[in-house]
Amino acid sequence: MITDVVIAGGGPNGLMLACELRLAGVRPVVLERLPEPSDEPKANGLLGQVVKMIDRRGLYERLSGNPAPPRPNSAYFMFGAMGLDLSLLADSPIYALPVPQRRIVQVLQERAVELGVEIRRGHEAVGLSQDDDAVTVDVAGPGGAYQLRARYLIGADGAHSTTRKLSGIGFPGITYDRMTLRSAHATIPADWVDPATGALNVPGYGAVLPFLPHRTEHGGFSYAPMPGHPPLVSATEWDQPATDAPMSLEELRASVRRVLGVDVPLGPPDGEGPHALRRMTGGNTRVAERFADRRVFLIGDAAHVYAATGGGPGLNLGLQDAINLGWKLAAELRGSAPPGLLASYETERRSAAHRMVLNARAQSALIAPGSDVTGLRDLFTELLRDPNTVQRLAELTAGADVRYDMGEPEAHPLTGRFAPDMDLHTPAGPVRLAELTRTARPLLLDLTEGTSLAETLAPWRDHVDIVTARPQTAAPTALLLRPDCYVAWASATPQPDPAELEALWAAFAAVVRCHRAGQDRKRTMT
Repeated sequence: MITDVVIAGGGPNGLMLACELRLAGVRPVVLERLPEPSDEPKANGLLGQVVKMIDRRGLYERLSGNPAPPRPNSAYFMFGAMGLDLSLLADSPIYALPVPQRRIVQVLQERAVELGVEIRRGHEAVGLSQDDDAVTVDVAGPGGAYQLRARYLIGADGAHSTTRKLSGIGFPGITYDRMTLRSAHATIPADWVDPATGALNVPGYGAVLPFLPHRTEHGGFSYAPMPGHPPLVSATEWDQPATDAPMSLEELRASVRRVLGVDVPLGPPDGEGPHALRRMTGGNTRVAERFADRRVFLIGDAAHVYAATGGGPGLNLGLQDAINLGWKLAAELRGSAPPGLLASYETERRSAAHRMVLNARAQSALIAPGSDVTGLRDLFTELLRDPNTVQRLAELTAGADVRYDMGEPEAHPLTGRFAPDMDLHTPAGPVRLAELTRTARPLLLDLTEGTSLAETLAPWRDHVDIVTARPQTAAPTALLLRPDCYVAWASATPQPDPAELEALWAAFAAVVRCHRAGQDRKRTMT
């Protein structure tokens, strides 16, 4: 028996892909080496465009505990430990969702199980071979070794990906071996925390804003008060002597003293763990030579890793890899994908990965110690008074500057971009765009004065959700969204003209016709 898809890795990216495939009617098998989800503190949340994407799959409230939709940070953020004044922007692209990675895994696993995904914990892919029809995966499990035959194998198994190595895919890049990062959950005097801003007021030094890295001539410092957990305190230094001694809270105190020039009285963390207490030396920025080898694909850290950007942007990128690949792989498995659709996964996601490389390298240069870097930062600070500069850096940080090539040289400005949030009025009542995308099906929004476009495309209702509505604010008059919420086609004219309709039909051929008729759930609002 041949399984449709085997996913090696049950972390956030692998579970997200499993959910996307299930929504498209595919039954994946997830192999996860760990018998139970890891309690090791890793990423502290989601950052950027993926926060909106999580909302569009109905997962935001589960992760945030807040029934209200996500709101952008319109005040302040950082790039290279320099302030981005987001109040200068008419529309901030920075979204942040502080939530521990183990909670992200928990929610995605719950969702995958609800959808009927088979998750095999304690099972690890340890070998593979390919032929024209399938991949044979050698698996080590609690009951011994066995094999799975699958049409496709997805490596979601992290930076040290076994899948990538077994496929012979290189992982070139840069290793930063000068940096030492020390982190720990710790208590801090309560009267040091400003109740209005959350800033940590360090006597003899000044205010340090929460969650945002702070750079001095001697290194970096950050303070992250996660809700319901002790603050995570971190210090970064360069050119530290190597040591095999166990990490300790005193070692972190000494590092903070060297970075800030003052003592910060860090105490043992309160409450139940797990609590972070770690030392990490070096870091990597790497992108795989290719994201696919015949029937094997890579997503997330298996395909790319980044130093200096933190876990939020990395998860932003990896989860969107999963969402991009999911609908394309499902179409290929159904035999309905147009030529080149599956190959476009690498084309599109590699471009996004290289934008993150630019992000990582620029930030690494800007946070380095030394007076020469301080001079560069002083000049850069002047540039950050320009709203256009802030906009570009905020979009780079959020991943909102990615635009896919849809093959239309004269396309609407939104074509190829992530669809903007919209509040819509439909005959059935008000609805947010995010509420229309939870089935992971293509979506046509007819926002024209009449319903002629929806009526013209009515025969395609089995393949696409069609919604007629009126936007509450200025918007295009029609949009076709791919399952990953990127705009495949858009129009700004009251009624699309023949040339625009021809482009729409081309987009249908690439997106809608590859989507299986009779999918489990449909939505039509007219």
